[in-house]
Amino acid sequence: MLVLYFAPGSSSMAPHIALHEAGLPFEGRPVSFARREQRHAGLLAHNPAGKVPVLLTDGRPLTEVAAILYYIARAAPYAHLWPAEDPEAEAQALSWMSFIASALHPARTQGLEHVLSVYGLADQRLGNRRWAVGTYSVADIHLFRLYWRMRNSIKSAARAFPSLEAHYECMMQRPAVRRTIEIEQSIGYELPP
Repeated sequence: MLVLYFAPGSSSMAPHIALHEAGLPFEGRPVSFARREQRHAGLLAHNPAGKVPVLLTDGRPLTEVAAILYYIARAAPYAHLWPAEDPEAEAQALSWMSFIASALHPARTQGLEHVLSVYGLADQRLGNRRWAVGTYSVADIHLFRLYWRMRNSIKSAARAFPSLEAHYECMMQRPAVRRTIEIEQSIGYELPP
């Protein structure tokens, strides 16, 4: 049985969505930032950095969003969340995941001007494609989660990033995305500013 430690609305939302997309059975264990549960011994035993997400696979911890998304996609090939058998598409998926982790994720700590700049790059990179690598993949889930957070904090985002906004609208039509948001909203968001 898979176990996902997640904090509603945080980066762990991406693996949470992917698990629903893949239809893999899992136990969700919400972590409250407000109660500092990321510092509790149970979570620290699985990730000494005290961060979510953590995915336990047969009791073994897997950390970092991109690695967890890759694991889920490969563990459920029938869900078609990874562009397997196409080296260029796989490399593009890795490229997107690296860009998301290294540029988009840390942007919010570097000021509004930087946020607008890097999301402008992501918008340009996405262009008029519906999905990041041509077909729906975990790269789209990863991209969506970060844009979802930024979009909800910067109200002008929809006008500034038309490609990301179109991607967001496509993602919001997916039952797994809606289900994850519903679950996480019912628990409550405790995101840092």
